[in-house]
Amino acid sequence: MRRNPDIQFASQQEIKAYQESLLAETLQYLQQHSPYYRRMFAEQGIDVADIRHIEDLAGLPVTTKTDLQLHNDDFLCVPRNEVIDYVTTSGTLGTPVNFALTESDLQRLSYNEYLSFTTAGCTRDDIMQLMVTIDRRFMAGLAYFMGARELGMGVCRVGNGIPELQWDTIHRIHSTCGMVIPSFLLKLIDFAEKNGIDYHNSSLKKCICIGEALRTYPDYEPNTLGKQIEARWGELKLHSTYASTEMQASFTDCEYFHGGHLQPDLIIVEFLDDNNNPVPDDEPGEVTVTTLQVTGMPLLRFKTGDICYHHSDPCPCGRNTVRLSPVLGRKGQMIKYKGTTLYPPALFDILDNIPAVTNYIVEVYTNNIGTDEILIRVGAPAGGASLEKEIKDLFRAKVRVAPTVRFEQPELITQLQFPAMSRKPVKFIDLRK
Repeated sequence: MRRNPDIQFASQQEIKAYQESLLAETLQYLQQHSPYYRRMFAEQGIDVADIRHIEDLAGLPVTTKTDLQLHNDDFLCVPRNEVIDYVTTSGTLGTPVNFALTESDLQRLSYNEYLSFTTAGCTRDDIMQLMVTIDRRFMAGLAYFMGARELGMGVCRVGNGIPELQWDTIHRIHSTCGMVIPSFLLKLIDFAEKNGIDYHNSSLKKCICIGEALRTYPDYEPNTLGKQIEARWGELKLHSTYASTEMQASFTDCEYFHGGHLQPDLIIVEFLDDNNNPVPDDEPGEVTVTTLQVTGMPLLRFKTGDICYHHSDPCPCGRNTVRLSPVLGRKGQMIKYKGTTLYPPALFDILDNIPAVTNYIVEVYTNNIGTDEILIRVGAPAGGASLEKEIKDLFRAKVRVAPTVRFEQPELITQLQFPAMSRKPVKFIDLRK
């Protein structure tokens, strides 16, 4: 594959021209090797030679998760004996989808994480502690390990959970950087405080965080979760990274924490409205990706379901790449409640800010008149009328509507948040018809 780590610092015109040269190669590859896209090009009367510029992509159909679910094998562009690694998506918005990676794809994945880690300021002098799973068909855990190796960092594969083992590892190995779901950091802090561990003076100085937003848009100030971690462990720098199995690439915060940077030699990104038209910088759009230099299962105009804002202005770090805001929510998880449009992260941010709430699950279901209904299942030892009023008042103040609240034992909520087959904590359950 072609590697050009310096392209992110080139002018926007140079970046665009470079991406368009890779796009031409990708389209020719799809025409020759992809049963799905070769059929689509024929049915739509598309000559890939006519697609010369990124703007020309607007004339092509989009690819959806449903397409991947219904025609999964037709997206594979190589013989099975060239597949090295099989992974699946998390299945957040439906049935998990299989993905097959070649040796070239694994090298590309490693290069992507090398770029991600250097964007966050990591060097070969760092020691990375992996606090996420590297198994369970999870692409990201393997990617982090390989990217750290490519950068030259030492790596300690602890896996998710088990605060005692995490702290034992930090003390033994002197890890400087963690790869973690940020809410787990609160559990690390709790364990440290209960067991007399001086976490403020530990070797861990930076974490690259996945799965949960830490900042708000448009000011990029810490959200509730970010404030809680910052208030208790202020010395720890928190960089967010956003990725998905389908894009096989990521967007990561630099030292200015003003949106995740695109890696332009690996992916083209569009931001589309419901009619698949591009949106301007000041409007949210669905993140839509065209993968570059993927050989196993490349995707053309794949709609991820994630809603973000984007920036095209240069960053003070010197990169001139497109940057993504924190994810506002997933299109398939949008809630229309009493005339108000909501996404789960906005509800999480309210609940995370209530000290009496130990944990929670947000359930959405269809009521008897066919509209969305929200039930907040709250784990709180001292739940009662006063806490219910506090929760509802906060919801009215923040999002103008108040859902139904039901108190349950925190242990039960914990079991619901961590089902056996899940690779991520579950905070949102969609029961709508």
